[in-house]
Amino acid sequence: MSAVYKDDQEDWLTVCLKYLLFVFNFLFWVGGAAVLGVGVWTLLEKSDYLSLLASSTFAVSAYILILAGSLVVVTGFLGCCAVIREQRSCLSTYFFFLLLIFLIELVAGVLAYVYYQKLSEELKQHLNQTMTENYAQPGKEAITSAVDRLQQDFKCCGSNNSQDWMQSVYISSTQAEHRVVPDSCCKTITPQCGKRDHPSNIYKVEGGCITKLEQFLADHLLVIGAVGIGVACLQICGMVFTCCLYRRIKMDPY
Repeated sequence: MSAVYKDDQEDWLTVCLKYLLFVFNFLFWVGGAAVLGVGVWTLLEKSDYLSLLASSTFAVSAYILILAGSLVVVTGFLGCCAVIREQRSCLSTYFFFLLLIFLIELVAGVLAYVYYQKLSEELKQHLNQTMTENYAQPGKEAITSAVDRLQQDFKCCGSNNSQDWMQSVYISSTQAEHRVVPDSCCKTITPQCGKRDHPSNIYKVEGGCITKLEQFLADHLLVIGAVGIGVACLQICGMVFTCCLYRRIKMDPY
């Protein structure tokens, strides 16, 4: 009788583990959708600004999240199949993918955190140079568009202030037609409005565009890092449940 009781207890524990894995898979899908969404949203919403950054770490973190989110969708189906079929081979494969995604998301989170620490210094060293040397230059259309959008979106002018533009290649050239700042600095854009740098005409924000862009990117790096590390921690539970179920399932030759 004790043997029967023990078998019933083991069956009950196995069933509980299966339901726990099903619940985990649902949360896993939700987390995967969040990871994928954050990655795609970051690239689509910030694609213009990426050309202003000296390193590609910000974009790489987003691409890693997209990869991880896509793998989650596939792995979620695999997890359901593994639980239903109760085969050790399926559970082993499922565990491998969980571990792989865990490492990918952890890398994305760590990259975002590391880049967050270096963001301020990178912008101070490179943003002004990028804006003044590349704006409106041949072959630099992406940077020109990014600078125009940056100044209009954040209502700022110049990296630190509007005087930065006096050192730019564009303003020093005949192409500027006597402008002192690009037209995108203007509160209301009209043809050649950049000829007047009076506060009533152009944006004069304390700290310039660098402060605005730094805060903007920092906020989103925190989101990338939090989502990546948060979902990675969730997967630890999935790996524990998978290992427990694996140990309770009898060897299946098929």
